Order: sequence, then C-alpha cells, then structure tokens
Amino acid sequence: MRLSKSAKSILGVITGLVLLFIYAPLLLVVVNSFNSDKTFGWPPKGFTLEWWGRAFESEGVRSALVTSLWVAVVSTIISLVLGTLLALALQRYRFFGREAVNLLVILPIALPGIVTGIALNNMFTTILGVPLSMWTVVIAHATFCMVTVFNNVIARLRRVNSRLEEASADLGAGVFTTFRLVTFPQLRSALLAGGLLAFALSFDEIIVTTFTIGAGDTTLPIWILQNLFRPNQAPVVNVVAVVLIVVSIVPIYLAQRLSEDSVGVRRPAKVAA
Repeated sequence: MRLSKSAKSILGVITGLVLLFIYAPLLLVVVNSFNSDKTFGWPPKGFTLEWWGRAFESEGVRSALVTSLWVAVVSTIISLVLGTLLALALQRYRFFGREAVNLLVILPIALPGIVTGIALNNMFTTILGVPLSMWTVVIAHATFCMVTVFNNVIARLRRVNSRLEEASADLGAGVFTTFRLVTFPQLRSALLAGGLLAFALSFDEIIVTTFTIGAGDTTLPIWILQNLFRPNQAPVVNVVAVVLIVVSIVPIYLAQRLSEDSVGVRRPAKVAA
C-alpha cells in the first residue's frame, strides 16, 4: 500500500509527537540529575556532578543496586531453565491439555502486576506460611520473566529443523549430547535475547516486588519509591532513575539486535555511487 505525501507527513508528525510525549520526561530526568538547583527550576541555572557523587557515596543506593542486580541475575537464571524446558515440552510433544498449559505459562505477564503481587503474597504468607524475603522476590520475578524466555525459545524451535535432532539420535548420540551439540547451538541467540529481556524486566520491577519483599529489604526501584518525596533525596533519586534507564535500555537493545540477527534481518548495504 502506497501513501500520499500528505499522509506520510501527517503520520510522521503524529509519530514524532508520540515519541516526544514518551521520551521528553525521560530526558528531563537525565537533565535534572545534573541540575544544580535542588528545586529543579527550569531552565537550569547551572549543572553539577554533586548529585552523582552523593548517589555513589550513598550506602543505601549501593546496597539497593547490589540487591537488584542479584535478584535480576538469579531470577533470569531460573527463567532460562524453566522457560527453555517448557518451550521444548510444548513444541516437541503432543499431550492432553497442551494448549491450556501454554495459556497458563503466558498468563502471568498478561495479568496486571498488582493482581500477580497480591496472589503471590497470599500464596507465600497464607497458604505456604513462608516469610517474605529476597527469595520470594526472586520466585515472583521468575514467574513473569520466564515468559520472555519461553516466547523467544518456542519461536526459535518452530523454525528449527527437528530432523537434525533425529539424525543425531540415529547416529547414537544421547539426549543430553544431542541437546548440547545440536539443539543448544540453534537456540543460543534466542536464549541470550530472552535472558536479557528477563534481566531488564526483573531489574526495574516494582509492583510485584512491593507485595513479595520482606521487611528491611530494598531493591533499587523500591528505594526510589521510598525516597521520591524526600526533598533532600530528590536530586539523588534522579541520578538513580538515570541508572535504571540505562540498565533497562541496554539489555533491551541487545535483545532486539539478537532477535533481528536470528531471523536473518540485515540492514541494507549502501550502494556505491
């Protein structure tokens, strides 16, 4: 379908306005992290690195950052294992209730975070009688991070020729040898992309974390929420928010590039004049 020049212009303007609406507040957060005015007057009267220095010197920020990284890494590892196994089971085998299981696997990421948080809180505290801790946060994050791994792996499995695995078995290779030498190399980029997305989701998650974290424990998003309305901490909060933006964007960008490469998407080569 070809669009007229006027239609292209209108769509371009609308797209630009939408992108401006989304990213202008993020740019404002970045600018305010260097704003010398504690009240964030606009336009900034000056710029300083004082807030960045205070953020790196803050024991609370460092502790929350380490905790968030630990939770994200552990939940990503769990998600990689469970998501891969589920994708292999649902793609390679046919059994009663297969479609129902597929729906149940994807459902956690579709549900509102507050619903997932309340449900997990009830399960841990009421049904299982488990005290809330960082491990309950890890388990909670894995329930929805697993979906990103599952989606990436099952999409790749649908494009993989299963006859290669059959040939490997015919040549005498066992299940684990076939997976290590045949299946895993074909899934490697999908696993990496899914893992990066899972890490980004876990690192900046706050709603589910609020309902599953124990007393005295703090992740970086929780630290931001607790200090957001404290005047003395407001400049530091902007710095921490910039760190969250960077840590979230990088894995998502890398995952997107890996996904493009895995399906053979390449940028058009420039033609020499």
